[in-house]
This record gives sequence, structure tokens and C-alpha cells, in this order.
Amino acid sequence: MKESLVILSIVFLFQMPSHAADKIRITVSGLSGQFMTFPLAQKRGFLKEEGIETEIIRITGAASRTALGSGEVDYGTGLGSNIGGAITGLQIKVVACYVPAPVLALVTRPEFKSVQELKGKTVGILVFGGVAHFAARVMAKHFGLDPEKDMKFIAIGPVEARFAALTQGLIDATLLAPPLDYEAKKRGFNVLARADEILIFPETGLVSGVKKIQERPDEIKRVIRAGIKAYRYIRGNRDGTIQFIMEWLKVNREI
Repeated sequence: MKESLVILSIVFLFQMPSHAADKIRITVSGLSGQFMTFPLAQKRGFLKEEGIETEIIRITGAASRTALGSGEVDYGTGLGSNIGGAITGLQIKVVACYVPAPVLALVTRPEFKSVQELKGKTVGILVFGGVAHFAARVMAKHFGLDPEKDMKFIAIGPVEARFAALTQGLIDATLLAPPLDYEAKKRGFNVLARADEILIFPETGLVSGVKKIQERPDEIKRVIRAGIKAYRYIRGNRDGTIQFIMEWLKVNREI
């Protein structure tokens, strides 16, 4: 009788439905190093450890804010434009920060040797009011220029588009993230300044809607924890992180 009960108990346990992982959608603004936290957390299983099944989608600028505000996506990772959305009344909040400074380099055509030489020149940015625009203005002021009067900003779009515009001679300078700043330097373009050496301004982290925060606080905590695990991995496992970047960005080990 006891053996029958044990067998029935085991069968019952195996037939019970397992707790389904929470399914979420996270946006990244670009395919560059500062956005690696959650793609790496997904790849290395840190999100799964927290009971989270994730779809990572690339959406830039205002589209990301709109998707967050409407609930089409659960989380965003770019802080600049999303902070702007929160200031204007969009019901979203920053819940974590993983990269506390813009990982952006001011890269120029070969003939420019100093930031001061960019007076009256064109600088490519993602969008007006975004992190690249803000960083370029702060860097200009740092080197004695008035960004409102001395520089002409052009909203070109994602980092790949800005790289293409610079290398094709369509603009004089732009803000590039790794690895494209390195690639530009290899081609003879000049890196005149780096934002993270001049200013502190949260660039990437985790943003969510107010409704999500109120209704799913436990999920928020688990997603944040997964991000912390990824951050610790990045800081403590150089070889594993390099391997991930090679696969994710499809670049070689040198880059």
C-alpha cells in the first residue's frame, strides 16, 4: 500500500504543471557595448535564473518611450530619452542604472585636431535632446565653445548611421560608441574627447512603466537582480565578456 502511495505521489508531482516563467520584452537603443547588460544576462542565463523569459528588441529614441508608455514593451534600457519622456509626463520611471556615464567618443574628420576647431562645423547626433546631443554640448562647453552658437547639430539616427555619415564626409564630427570609435580611429579619424572622462550622466539601466512598478514589484526586483548579475560578470570575467561581445556584435577579438 505504501509503495502504491509513493508511486502515485511521484506520478502526481510529474504531472503538475511547472510554474511558467514570466515573459517580458526589453528594448535596447543600439548594438554597442553600453547596452550589453541584458543581452548578456539573457545569453548567460541570469534572467532565466530569476524566472524570466525575455525577448530583446532594438528600438530607438521616441519609439522606445511610446512603446513603454503604451505597455507594448515591459522595460527600456536607454535612460536619456526615457528620462526626457518622464519629465514631460509619460508614466515611466528609472528603476536601475548600470552605466553611469555616456560611453561616447567625439570623433572627427582627420583634419580636425582639437575640439575648438569644430566651431561652425556639423556634428551628428541620434536625436535632439538625447544622450549624444547632451554629451556633445557638455564636451563643447568643457573646451570653451558655445554649443548653441558654435556647433550645428544634425539628427542622423543610430550609431551605425552616424559612423557612415562621418566616413562618407557628410558631417564633420559625431559621437560614436565602441566598437565604432575604434574602427573610425583605425581609418584615420580623430578621437578628440570622451564623454565619460568629462561628465557623469546615467546612460543605460532599466526603465519601466509606473503601472508595471505598482502591479509587478517582484518582477521588477528579479529583472534588476539579473542585471546586477550581468554587471558583476562583466566586471569580473573579462574573457567571457569579450567572447560574448564577439558573438553579439559580430566583431573580432582585436576590436
